[in-house]
Amino acid sequence: MNGRQSGRPTLEQVAARAGVGRGTVSRVINGSPRVSEQTRTAVARAVAELGYVPNQAARALAGSRTDAIALVIPEAEARLFAEPYFLDLIRGVSAELAEADKQLLLTLVRSEQERQRFEQYLAAQRVDGVLLASVHGDDPLPDRIRELGLPVVMNGRRAEAEPVPYVDSDNIGAGRAAVAHLVARGRSRIATVAGPLDMYVARARLGGYRAGLTEAGLAPDEDLVSAGDFTEAGGRRAMRLLLDRRPDLDAVFAASDVMAAGARGVLREAGRRVPEDVALVGVDDSPVARLMDPPLTSVRQPIEEMGRTMARMLIREIHEGTATPEEPRRHVLPTELVVRSSC
Repeated sequence: MNGRQSGRPTLEQVAARAGVGRGTVSRVINGSPRVSEQTRTAVARAVAELGYVPNQAARALAGSRTDAIALVIPEAEARLFAEPYFLDLIRGVSAELAEADKQLLLTLVRSEQERQRFEQYLAAQRVDGVLLASVHGDDPLPDRIRELGLPVVMNGRRAEAEPVPYVDSDNIGAGRAAVAHLVARGRSRIATVAGPLDMYVARARLGGYRAGLTEAGLAPDEDLVSAGDFTEAGGRRAMRLLLDRRPDLDAVFAASDVMAAGARGVLREAGRRVPEDVALVGVDDSPVARLMDPPLTSVRQPIEEMGRTMARMLIREIHEGTATPEEPRRHVLPTELVVRSSC
């Protein structure tokens, strides 16, 4: 049998045979200098014994590249072009890649079929690396990309202990700052329109909200928590539910400016004045915040800079090799409260 196994050998099998981590195998097949000669020899022997000879490895070892980077956003076109967040992120990524003379390929993955098609595209060596945005907690795509031996960097993360390199903002701090500001304005019945709770960003902002209440000596009340989906319509639905449960609420922290706009519409329909009756704070400091009536107090996250940082990290990964699961590269950028007339 010559040590070969039936079926297509996997990266994990190569790693197990060589006695190293999967990330180390990725670095070897991507031609990284960050491995010892002994490790490189062990991986090469395992590759030969198992018959694992992907085209990606041959291309990387030959030193050729496509100079193309895929930015993957698993959202529908309507949300992509309606939300300033994605446009700012794309602007940052595009600017950094242009300076590095790299081509940007924007890809929307909206279904399982499209995900499988994209994986086939990656396996055909069409790009040198992948940037991922708006990733949900159960999304297997980041791990699948790494199994293909490609560098990947995420915008945000799926969980606290994220093994894939990522760039994030201080989402817990965003929630805490929003609540501290509302409390300082004399509000005590503070509700939140959270994001979808299968996303770490939403859970982190909700955790910051709860921490802020505790620090202010206010008891968390689950009737004051309602989850949206980072869309205006989701903000409207969540706000209606909050008013039904707690009509006495006097403040709302919305986990995005877009959801805050939806909440603002419902409050106006209910005859609630902002900020006199209900104070309102959002997140992103987007054009939506500046154009609202009244202008929205919002926690600014450096979205364009996150895009630039992601692109720089990925370019480094391409040239130096992917990070190991034990030592993922991560960047968390600070947030800042921008006070306007809504609170």
